[in-house]
Amino acid sequence: MVGVFAACTEDFVFVPHDISLELIKDLEESLNVAAVRTSVGGSTVIGTLSRGNTKGTVIAGFILEKELRKIRKHVKAARLPGELNAAGNLILANDTAALVHPDLSDKAAGIVKKTLGVDVRRGTVAGLKTVGMAAIATNSGVLVHPKTTDSEFAVLEDLFGLPVEIGTVNFGSPLVGSGLLANGKGCVAGEDTTGPEITRIEDALGF
Repeated sequence: MVGVFAACTEDFVFVPHDISLELIKDLEESLNVAAVRTSVGGSTVIGTLSRGNTKGTVIAGFILEKELRKIRKHVKAARLPGELNAAGNLILANDTAALVHPDLSDKAAGIVKKTLGVDVRRGTVAGLKTVGMAAIATNSGVLVHPKTTDSEFAVLEDLFGLPVEIGTVNFGSPLVGSGLLANGKGCVAGEDTTGPEITRIEDALGF
């Protein structure tokens, strides 16, 4: 699941240290970004543990100081406080807005707002609190879990001010946020993603 192990913005893709040079080249070319090798608390699941945009990145609170310093060479970064801190799972964000886990503390929501420079609202996608796994947002569109409800659609459309479409990745997985990397310039999906799924992803995200 590419969205579990990597995280991208309009400028960078953050990847684990053990990723191959060939894959790094593919990601850089597909997303038109620069790759940065890193880890979060020694973990390789960078996409699960961080969420960023062009203004900043919010990262799980257990990130090591040396890891944080490296990321801060490229972008403003802040730790997400509290027990709920797998930022990539908990936050759905682009450059203007963020939908966050409904149980995220006021302090944590404030850090998301300040670091990413966005409007923040609590909510769910398809009844799931891990909104960063259940959807993906760019500055052009939002792709969501097929079981997203009408009321959730209304919240997302109002918050992001963008078209919201349903889709899947990796031959039917509804957790589009975990199986996809996307920005305004391109996208990378898991290798099991079908042609029709790619078409829907591209339509939803404006490619």
